[in-house]
Amino acid sequence: MTVPLDIFRSSTWGWLRGTLAGWGTILLIGIGLFATLYFRAQGTLTGSAWIAPVALAAGLAIVLAKWIANLAVTYEVTPDRLILHKGILVKSIDEIELYRVKDVRIDFTIINQMADIGTITITSSDETTREAPLVIPHIERARARREKLRELVNAARLSRGVREIDMVHEDFGQN
Repeated sequence: MTVPLDIFRSSTWGWLRGTLAGWGTILLIGIGLFATLYFRAQGTLTGSAWIAPVALAAGLAIVLAKWIANLAVTYEVTPDRLILHKGILVKSIDEIELYRVKDVRIDFTIINQMADIGTITITSSDETTREAPLVIPHIERARARREKLRELVNAARLSRGVREIDMVHEDFGQN
């Protein structure tokens, strides 16, 4: 069995501090918590004051749902493969052979950059990504992980003697 070089999953904390949706959720929890404590101290949790605990509960439910979704997929990088472990109750394991990877892209917003998270997108000729690229959102240290993946892809190609060839029609678009 090959020893993993890196094991990671999407970060709930990274999502909270590195996206507008995360900031909105933190704000919702903060307002809900403050208003709930304020109305309880006043003894006036009546009328429209019921919105405060509902906002708090909604914010916490969003964080819990995001945490469970992130917990459901773990990514493991070995010298030859990217292995996806999916599921909590029902597990599945999928692999992408690194020599088949065509492109490793990273996307991040200004807020993502401040939180040092990003979204890694992998395109390959593997069955896992034949229909659509593999998108790995909210990854901490995404730039470093992308560079490591690129190095491993090149090493896997060299060890197998594989080269990537793009097939392009030169007469494409001409009548």
